[in-house]
Amino acid sequence: MAEKILIVEDQETNARMLGRILEREGYTIQVAGDGQEGVDLALAFPPDLILLDISMPRKDGFQACTELKQDESTRQVPIIFLSGRSDTDDIVKGLEIGGNDYITKPFNKSEILARIRTQLKMYHLNRDLNAANAILREKQKRIDEDLQAAAVIQKSLLPLQHPEIDFGRLAWSFTPCEKVGGDIFNFFPLNEEHWALYMLDVSGHGVPSAMISVSQLLNPRTGLLIKKSTDTTSAQEPVAPAQLLAELDRLYPFERFEKYFTMSYVICNCRTGELSYSSAGHPPPLILRRNGEKELLEKGGPIIGLGGVIPFEEGQAFLGHGDRLFLYTDGVFENRGKTGGFLGREGLYELFGRKKDLPLSEVIEEVFNAALDFGDRIKPDDDVSVLGFEFHKAGQGTG
Repeated sequence: MAEKILIVEDQETNARMLGRILEREGYTIQVAGDGQEGVDLALAFPPDLILLDISMPRKDGFQACTELKQDESTRQVPIIFLSGRSDTDDIVKGLEIGGNDYITKPFNKSEILARIRTQLKMYHLNRDLNAANAILREKQKRIDEDLQAAAVIQKSLLPLQHPEIDFGRLAWSFTPCEKVGGDIFNFFPLNEEHWALYMLDVSGHGVPSAMISVSQLLNPRTGLLIKKSTDTTSAQEPVAPAQLLAELDRLYPFERFEKYFTMSYVICNCRTGELSYSSAGHPPPLILRRNGEKELLEKGGPIIGLGGVIPFEEGQAFLGHGDRLFLYTDGVFENRGKTGGFLGREGLYELFGRKKDLPLSEVIEEVFNAALDFGDRIKPDDDVSVLGFEFHKAGQGTG
């Protein structure tokens, strides 16, 4: 479609001459004989460019330009002033009120065509840029809405309250990042003797849907955690941690879902304190003994999503009365500090040890706050999650 140029000129001879020149160049022309008619035409049928004389009856060029720049439909339309005035003050005034260029009469044909082409090119570039920005703003709005929905989803997948259990204490803390991270953790009974604890961190495309999908599989009533048996009278037997991770790795190949996740999964015998565990590319769970000694549970394998490249190893450990087990994500120790460094795993382990004499919930809170303080309380780049369990043997009190 030909670009449309509005000529606002009270001298009919000048308007006719300009019109012929521009029509030969393929432009569509509209002509107004004074400033008021020019404003009315421009508002009714916005052109791609306006050639605007200054000295006109009813409304001069400066007044017309000011009015056009105040209307949304013509604000971005380029205006080139045409005038016999060559006074610097007039030129400055024309540019200050929104004019894009100023040509002094008598004009040169090649010059005016070159300036028109330049202004039209800039106008279309700006219009395309504004359209692209509008699309981006709409996309960002949808992303923000999706992030808010995802944050609600993530929160719904986390524990709601601290359960009353007779074999120990549980405590946790969680701070989401500004974007949606992928931390999920939970704990629940598998049968009368065993409880499961897990911590996972999802990365890649579609984090919210992945969190929902994985959390459904990690449900003892509907998921993969209990061995299938046709004998309804026998006790439910938990699936071994390494076997569970291998099955998740099979179900979530990266090349299919474009996401991966790290995970620690621990089964605790709530009567004896025996642990079986395995991790998939996740920071190793930490046992903090009652006497202050530390033990890392380092058995496991690669991240979930590699499709069984390396088998998962399973480890065994033991909790004595008053010993504590901590699961956490890398957002805790990778929170960047004021000087640009990171707290690091050793720094995190030292924090746990320093707070060992506090009640479990206070340890979690103190360590959590110390990790955030290390980063000067700036919103973390990743979710920060810590889950703690303190084991109590039957008959030995709460200690």
